[in-house]
Amino acid sequence: MADKQYRVKVYSLNEDQQWDDLGTGHISSSYVKHLQGTYLFVRSDSHDALILESKINSNTPYQKQQETLIVWSEAENYGLALSFQDTEGCHKIWEEICRVQGKDPSVEITQDLLEEFENEQLDEVLETNNVFELPNCELGKLEEISDFVTSVLTSPIRKERLALILENEDYIKNLLQLFHTCEDLRDTTGLHHLYEIIKGILFLNKTALLEIMFSAECIMDVVGCLEYDPALAQPKRHREFLTQNARFKEVVPITDRELRQKIHQTYRVQYIHDILLPAPSMYEENFLSTLTTFIFLNKVEIVSMLQDDANFLSEVFAQLRDETTDDDRRRELLFFFKEFCAFSQTLQPPSKDALFKTLTELGILPVLKIVMSMEDLQIRSAATDIFTYLVEYSPPMIREFIMEEAQESEDGNLFINLVIEQIMCDTDPELGSAVHLMGLLRTLLDPENMLATSSKCERSEFLNFFYKHCIHNFIAPLIVTTSEDICEGDNVVGSDKNNTLCALRFMRRMIGLKDELYNCYIIKGNLFEPVVNALLGNGTRYNMLNSAVIELFEYIRVENIKSLVAHIVEKFYKTLESIEYVQTFKGLKIKYEQEKDRQSQIRKNLHSILYSKILCRGTRVVEKKEEKCSKGNSEEGEAIIPPLENDFQDRYKFMETKKTKENEDKVDPPKGASSGGYKFASSHAAAANGTRSLHGSSTVGLMNRPNDEEKDKEDETPPRKRPHLSL
Repeated sequence: MADKQYRVKVYSLNEDQQWDDLGTGHISSSYVKHLQGTYLFVRSDSHDALILESKINSNTPYQKQQETLIVWSEAENYGLALSFQDTEGCHKIWEEICRVQGKDPSVEITQDLLEEFENEQLDEVLETNNVFELPNCELGKLEEISDFVTSVLTSPIRKERLALILENEDYIKNLLQLFHTCEDLRDTTGLHHLYEIIKGILFLNKTALLEIMFSAECIMDVVGCLEYDPALAQPKRHREFLTQNARFKEVVPITDRELRQKIHQTYRVQYIHDILLPAPSMYEENFLSTLTTFIFLNKVEIVSMLQDDANFLSEVFAQLRDETTDDDRRRELLFFFKEFCAFSQTLQPPSKDALFKTLTELGILPVLKIVMSMEDLQIRSAATDIFTYLVEYSPPMIREFIMEEAQESEDGNLFINLVIEQIMCDTDPELGSAVHLMGLLRTLLDPENMLATSSKCERSEFLNFFYKHCIHNFIAPLIVTTSEDICEGDNVVGSDKNNTLCALRFMRRMIGLKDELYNCYIIKGNLFEPVVNALLGNGTRYNMLNSAVIELFEYIRVENIKSLVAHIVEKFYKTLESIEYVQTFKGLKIKYEQEKDRQSQIRKNLHSILYSKILCRGTRVVEKKEEKCSKGNSEEGEAIIPPLENDFQDRYKFMETKKTKENEDKVDPPKGASSGGYKFASSHAAAANGTRSLHGSSTVGLMNRPNDEEKDKEDETPPRKRPHLSL
């Protein structure tokens, strides 16, 4: 090995886990006696400097990859790689390494597996490897090309480099020329290789390559290559289907040539994605992401171009509204418009808003009203799908149209009643269309997506409208089913137990809303009486009816719906008290008593707070009067006199108010009060007139009752000093 050298490029793994190019030189191996080991030496081509000196250790794991690469790690976070110009040099050095370590040269890893960080970086070595060359596009090298393209799919760096080569050269067009040659020669093996090559190029996931392959001159040849799947015994005739069977129908003539080409291209690319390419495995799930994006952007462009054509959509709507349009023509128009709405789902919100605003102005909803009333099932189905797109986009827009229609309609033939009629008259045994329309109706009636502004409350307006104009149609079958003419007997909602369970589910759902308006309606209508009768009529049988009723009452208990708990206990507890196999009704009684005690305690607390406030206010009034009186006397230089009799009465009144908190029922008037007899108002009277009694002596509960003559005499008597009374 010492006498022959091979050209090699040296890489080292830096601290950032990136491979650095140390240079290119010639490699040799030799035994160094004084170091007692075999070493690898790489000397630079340019200045004969030593680039690498590495001892082949017996315990170091070496790995050979792709016939021209040897990688190993000499220390933690320090890896080395040798990229050889030819395979012979790689094999010779590998044999030398295996000889030193005592390994068979046929292995690719001499010791345990390399560290994960090295494996993740191996592809970066090949990024600048001079031996990365795509085989020439020749008939005899199709197998080599196929193997090469398949091998790079596992390496992101090599995929990037291959895509760059294919993009800058006419390699793909040359491959498609070879496809025609193989078909002419009936070279099945070559066609199978071309299938793998074209599929591999699609899996490179590059938009530039897709634009080349899906161009008008190449796309049918690409479809042809994908017909020859090696897994199939005979090739499928996809080109024949696309050119002969799948015909493009112009419901309205399209004059824009670019738009026509875009529609053709999108259909064919979608066909390739859905039919020709195999479903990607979990490791290939992102390989076709660019293809999916390509289709998505094409659809956006088609919708935008149609929207910009001022006459196209107007012509479509005009023909749909025209009563002379035959069913076949109308069906084609609806199928087109259904696909157009499906494409519109790819638009961004601003563009979608503009499109649906345009459709509304053109009269999409009146058109749907016409076609949904037709007998043709395909027409009705397409119209329902279009209606679905509109409801999903903007329920408020649909609700606004429905209410405006009601104002303008004279015959009462409303669009929403037509939808309800379609639900009731669905002929499908599985009720597929009815269930679909029911979901749309539920969306329209959902208060959560209704708007509420300062000037408009959509919830109240639309629900009032619905209950006024539509609810009778909606519940008509239920009324017919449960009418007295059909359902005889004294059962809760008829003789059919299924109807009973349906009624219970409906009531359970209504109670589950926890809306007090519904609760008040239930209480007012005494709607629990038939439920209780159903439970009692069921007896001791443990069945669905029993479970449904018990669950209904248990829900009320657990959620503690106070108004319903009080109603049930007060009206039905004596009847239900005997049911002891569940604790639900005793639990309702406990909840009722707890709430009753809580309300009683609240009333007592409020009573106490009210009396405290009255006492504080009255005391402040008396103090202000005394202060004002004292201030007036001090200014006149007179001696301080005791409070006037009315002031004494005020203070004594509040003193008695405090006493009456201990005895609220009755207060005996005190005997032996100074200067005459007085009567006292009860504390309840004081509380009732608390506001007035705090602002004037004329309404104070303690009142002086002397006759007028005695009062006149007292007024004439000069004031005299009286001792203060201690309160």
